[in-house]
Amino acid sequence: MKRLLIPLFAFLTLPNAVLSNHLYNQKKLIVTSESNRESIELAKYLNDKGVVKYSAYWCPNCLNQSELFGKQAYKELNVVECARDGINSQTQLCIDKKIQGFPTWEINGKLILGVLSLNELSKLTGFKN
Repeated sequence: MKRLLIPLFAFLTLPNAVLSNHLYNQKKLIVTSESNRESIELAKYLNDKGVVKYSAYWCPNCLNQSELFGKQAYKELNVVECARDGINSQTQLCIDKKIQGFPTWEINGKLILGVLSLNELSKLTGFKN
């Protein structure tokens, strides 16, 4: 267990060594796609149900996940920034939750690692449109 936590702790606390092209040294995700009605409703539903997305601003998979929602819906999500140098960082919470990769979704107390389609998120949370 310690062998997993030490690299994760170092990874989260060391300065960012990898810059994604879309960020241009920004310290937050920049979502550019447009949302549709369904993605906004799903995002609001996820927020109401206490679903959390653990993310890092420099993570390409986190950006891909966020682009599925679009910029309007993304604002409705409960997103925890895990990168130490990210805006509104909550690195200690990510360490306490034992987040091992990004994005990680917390749904009903269960951690699910990886990019999930909106359809998968709907099924996992009982969202019906």
